[in-house]
Amino acid sequence: MFDGLKEKLGRFKSDVEAEAETEAETEADADAAADADSVATESAEPDATGTDDSDDDGPGLAKKAALAATGRTIITEEELEAPLEALELELLSGDVEMGVAREITERIREQLVGDTRKQVESGEQVIERAIGDALREVIGVGQFDFEDRIATADKPVVIVFTGVNGVGKTTSIAKLSRWLEERGYSSVMANGDTYRAGANEQIEEHAEALGTKIITHQQGGDPAAVIYDAVEYAEANDIDVVLGDTAGRLHTSNDLMAQLEKIDRVVDPDMTLFVDEAVAGQDATNRAREFNDAAEIDGAILTKADADSQGGAAISIAHVTGKPILFLGTGQGYDDLDRFDPDEIVDRLLRDEA
Repeated sequence: MFDGLKEKLGRFKSDVEAEAETEAETEADADAAADADSVATESAEPDATGTDDSDDDGPGLAKKAALAATGRTIITEEELEAPLEALELELLSGDVEMGVAREITERIREQLVGDTRKQVESGEQVIERAIGDALREVIGVGQFDFEDRIATADKPVVIVFTGVNGVGKTTSIAKLSRWLEERGYSSVMANGDTYRAGANEQIEEHAEALGTKIITHQQGGDPAAVIYDAVEYAEANDIDVVLGDTAGRLHTSNDLMAQLEKIDRVVDPDMTLFVDEAVAGQDATNRAREFNDAAEIDGAILTKADADSQGGAAISIAHVTGKPILFLGTGQGYDDLDRFDPDEIVDRLLRDEA
């Protein structure tokens, strides 16, 4: 992402540097620059006719002179237009939802237009910093210390996982079981995916490989009952965390979404985590919105993050749900689960590639 933005940023840099040179030339000699502060002060007061030397089209000459004398210049909407248009196109090409892309560019516009910048600072530096700030604000929404929440919550902590078929939800549960074990927490898995043939076998294989207890019912059973039984098992055996799988629900299926709502009512989980692929783009954004509406999520795990260099799904999911991305799945191994770092993602998005 942003490779196509560099050319526009370069043009922006040239334009603002040319503007700075022009302003410097209007300062004919050092005396005019030295008097600029007093001129600016006088220009702030209306003259005898009740007018000043600024107008609705922008700052007056005195203010421009004062800014030039102090090594600063005003950022105009016109000079931002090209780089912001390029930014929006790059966000869209990186699978960021249109409304999210537009909001990010508008935030930057509102932040910068009419502001001042140092003349020694290039336009590229100014707008790149503003892009980074806007992206961090969106992608870092609601971040919390997951491990601290586990440590301080009453046990057992009940975590329910939602998402559609085939995105790596069950594998993510197994990875989180390993992550918890490495930090001294015990866990029990619960297979609430009671409709899919082979679901019990799949999660049982993970449980056996990890040495983790698994609670299952027969195929076609009540998902809420399975997870409820796992909670009772955890309470009776001093287990720290219950990890509840659910059916890979299509977000367009009203019946299945109603069952998800039932799990939420019966079990009252401490956290509901949405799982989807980092490479799913706007499909993941739409699904996240639907799942969050059915049973409010507390955060998300994005799988296949090692195959995604753009971060569009992370940006969009965080924005449309207002909930944080908590983990990234970066491979097939049980240890391939990384805590999500908004700063690292933004730095990667903005890094210059050779």
